[in-house]
Amino acid sequence: MARRTTSPAKASPTSAPRARRCCSPRKWPRAPQKSPRTNMPARGPWIDHFGDNFLWSNATLIIKGMAPYGVVALEEMDRVCEKLRGRQQEPNAWWEEWGAMGDAVERKAEAAAAKGHRYSAGDYYLRAGHYHYNAERFIRPGPEKKAQAQKAYRCWHAGIRLRHPNIEFVEVPYEGKTLPALFMKAPVAGPCPAVVIFNGMDNAKEMSVFFAGLEFARRGMHTLAVDGPGQGESLRLRGMHSRYDYEAPGAAAYDYLAQRPEVDAKRVAVMGYSFGGYYSSRIAAFEHRYAACIALSALHWDLAGWQLHIKEKNASAPKSVAQSNFQFQWVVGAATPDEAIEIARKFTLKDVAKNISCPFLVTHAGNDRVVPVENARKLYEAVGSKRKTIKIFSTEEGGAEHAHVDNRQVGIDFAADWLGDNL
Repeated sequence: MARRTTSPAKASPTSAPRARRCCSPRKWPRAPQKSPRTNMPARGPWIDHFGDNFLWSNATLIIKGMAPYGVVALEEMDRVCEKLRGRQQEPNAWWEEWGAMGDAVERKAEAAAAKGHRYSAGDYYLRAGHYHYNAERFIRPGPEKKAQAQKAYRCWHAGIRLRHPNIEFVEVPYEGKTLPALFMKAPVAGPCPAVVIFNGMDNAKEMSVFFAGLEFARRGMHTLAVDGPGQGESLRLRGMHSRYDYEAPGAAAYDYLAQRPEVDAKRVAVMGYSFGGYYSSRIAAFEHRYAACIALSALHWDLAGWQLHIKEKNASAPKSVAQSNFQFQWVVGAATPDEAIEIARKFTLKDVAKNISCPFLVTHAGNDRVVPVENARKLYEAVGSKRKTIKIFSTEEGGAEHAHVDNRQVGIDFAADWLGDNL
């Protein structure tokens, strides 16, 4: 049976007991100006740090969103952004300034480690890893991009080993190869639930293990954060491109968890965020061993149409969109932008979402200027599960920007609580 409710601030009687719709009944507040991307409200300098340069503002907001987890420092980021304000027309400025901060913080990590100050060193390494990874974002595929990514992973992994001994580095067997992953154990005894996380197009397991894994662990759930094909380390250091049939890596991740004695194999969920919202939904439609599914932000219902839009915008106004002109092409391993658009036609949930039968949650940002909110509503309506929930975050609640990066905490808390109730 289906149950629908409004946002927690204005609860209404339920019409049916199980599926839920959670969203603010009010219209989004008017802002002094509109975003040129999707006609959604602009939010001021904290959200739109570089004004109409949405390419940079969105990338900055993503890393700002990691601040609650102690893996970036707002003051360090502010210094970088102040230097970048006057360099927005320089093609290498983003790489140079974020890379310089990564180098500086990495040197502090090395100095602390040399003195035997392991915890301080670990903190510095984690921050350096995030800055190096952010620096890599707009470098075109090639040796320089790979070298910058290697810096990020070197620092990230050093920091994790020093600061988070409960995180285990693992390799998930997958089609004769392996997928790099991080396993965060919950502080509980005996077999307990677990969550598999697949990233978005631009993120990495070293981000999701913190903003999501920490909350899952507090609620007694293990986390397996995976860099699947086309993601993070798998793409950058191993050359593994994405695929539309993500049930293959999804099955591999489940198989890995099911053989671990601390995991209750009957209570394993899958979650993806941003582009990963497609991956997790696709997995749940075909791999029915998963007991629940979360799309922490939906993907475009018509991805090919959106990629065509990105191609056109990158030709006329490249800083008005969140995606660089090579990103999706690189992720899927296409030779040309047009080939990438053809590949995108396969990334659709239109005819498969009806096969999702497990408890399902889709959350989305009400002011999303990367993936407009109607895409989440289309996904919700198409999902076949009778136990489905949609939650749209308003600007008053926070979490109203794409994938809730303006306030990751409210997004992941809602998702983690939902899992606790449904897994």
